[in-house]
Amino acid sequence: MRPRPPPPAAALSKHHLLRIRRCLPPVWLNAAAPAQDPSPSPSSSPPQPPPASTCSISPASLSALLSSCTSQRARRPGEQAHARAVALGLGAHPSLLPRLAAFYIALGDLPAARAAVERAAGKKARAFPWNLLIWGYAGRGRWRDVVHAYETMLALGVRADRFTYPSVLRACGELRDAAAGRGIERRVLAWGYGLDVYVWNALVGMYAKCGELGDARRAFDGMPARDVVSWNAMVSGYASAGMWGEAFELLRRVPGANIVTWNAVATGNLKAGNDGEVMRLVSLMRSCDGPGLDFVTVVIGLKACGRNGDLRIGRELHGVAVRHCFYRLERVESSLITMYSRCQMVTSAYRLFRTCSVQSVAIWNSLLAGFSFMDQVEEATLLFRQMTGSAVFPNEVTLLTMLSLSARFGHLCHGREMHCYILKHGIGGSNLLQNSLVDMYSKSMQMAAAQRVFDRMQYQDRHAYTSLILGYGMQREGRVSLKLFDEMIASNIKVDHVTMVAVLSACSHSGLVTQGQLRFAEMLNVFRIEPRVEHFSCMVDLYCREGSLWMAEDIMNKMPFQPTAAMLATLIEACRIHGRIEIGDRAAKKLLAMRTNNPGHYKLVANMYISAKRWPELAKKIEGAAPGSVPLTEEQMLSV
Repeated sequence: MRPRPPPPAAALSKHHLLRIRRCLPPVWLNAAAPAQDPSPSPSSSPPQPPPASTCSISPASLSALLSSCTSQRARRPGEQAHARAVALGLGAHPSLLPRLAAFYIALGDLPAARAAVERAAGKKARAFPWNLLIWGYAGRGRWRDVVHAYETMLALGVRADRFTYPSVLRACGELRDAAAGRGIERRVLAWGYGLDVYVWNALVGMYAKCGELGDARRAFDGMPARDVVSWNAMVSGYASAGMWGEAFELLRRVPGANIVTWNAVATGNLKAGNDGEVMRLVSLMRSCDGPGLDFVTVVIGLKACGRNGDLRIGRELHGVAVRHCFYRLERVESSLITMYSRCQMVTSAYRLFRTCSVQSVAIWNSLLAGFSFMDQVEEATLLFRQMTGSAVFPNEVTLLTMLSLSARFGHLCHGREMHCYILKHGIGGSNLLQNSLVDMYSKSMQMAAAQRVFDRMQYQDRHAYTSLILGYGMQREGRVSLKLFDEMIASNIKVDHVTMVAVLSACSHSGLVTQGQLRFAEMLNVFRIEPRVEHFSCMVDLYCREGSLWMAEDIMNKMPFQPTAAMLATLIEACRIHGRIEIGDRAAKKLLAMRTNNPGHYKLVANMYISAKRWPELAKKIEGAAPGSVPLTEEQMLSV
């Protein structure tokens, strides 16, 4: 990474300077006044010494005061101390600057912290205040700001130390920027920090997150010393990439490998969706050569069983939990209820719920999620009412589960009940809840209510816009959807593939062919979004609704995917309506070759040939779709 030229030192904003000035007592302002000409005039009185209170302020006193303000989150006294330091010219003092940075970071005012640190930058500046700023950005997940602060630090002539690099390397990993990570590695080796194990661990983790397993292994093999974090990072990297042979081979080489290391690998597999490998790993842990199981292993295994629907192994893990006497732990009980629910054993899940030692909110949420997974709306609503009648207070997860279930089935009455509960208890400040309310009202065709919730949101993000665009599109108000989409772009909100599905669907339902074609072209050219099957499906639906059947067939033939059964069924039905049997005949051949289990598809093919009175073609298609079956008579065909 090449250092950028030094940018101008960031200045405190005018608003911030005014706030600091208002905090200054009058005696401090008088003490900070510029010195006058020392030559006294005959009429002037002799200069007065500053008050004793101003002479006794030292950097150590201001540092102690800032430390106290930081611990108590006292903004006004802290700004007063900052103002005093500025008035005395101590804003860049080595003992004060870290305290100032820590004070503003504790308040969450990172721009003020950055301005204070950058104003003090110079040849003799230390890395510690910059490390505090970088840690503040990293603690809030602002990875691009971490890298920018690091680059600014170097450009201003401040030399990074061994405490700077772990956070910067982690930011490169989160951003998947391996090129920047390689530049940092070269600087680390050039400046002699290559012996620090924390820097090496961060380097291995960065390459593993970027998917550069070769570089990760090179850094791992080149480490002068390794600890358990080093081994875990390398093993987890192999596991996340699906390189199970390398992961298990390295896992067996870990000196004193304990159950924590094995659980880390299992967790990586679970996050990657490799449920089969999770079960294999749990089985190895239970074997004679394995480290055994603890409750974390059981929770990981139960989650994999729930996603796979593997009831047999799930029951075995239930037995392990009982034998090892940790089946009464809340996390184990919650995972057991989820596993039985996802394996469609709701009765067993409810029985386990009734026998739980403590029915906490997590236990209630697990059973509610089970009812939601099984699409049992009334049972979930009844359980929610029981929950509100008990001593357990529903949390945000509870309400999100209920709102999602109401939106999926369009149960407006239950959704309004959740909305009333949110307003009554004042827990609607979360953006997730607001997004769920917009989604629920949009899918229930209540666009006025959805718009009201949307307008009252403090931060209107991509999910809220997408729900509203999709809702108006389903109401055939495509122009309103496109207006919202343009407003979303003007607000610098990033568009994703889900938003584009909503936009194209709105164009399809409203018959906006030209706008649909334009937005589809913008996906790759403007927004750099590679079209997926869903987007091509929306375009096929758009052309079929408007009768442009040859364009629908052409886009299906040219797209880089095989057409789905739903796309072919849409084209066949449109061909029946518009009487384009030659296009429908080609689509019917492809649909029947798929041999889908949906009887509606075969009925669509039959209806198309029946409407065109093409009995021989219909009989031939039916015989081809079901070899060995008896051809249908004309009367039987008419009864289809």
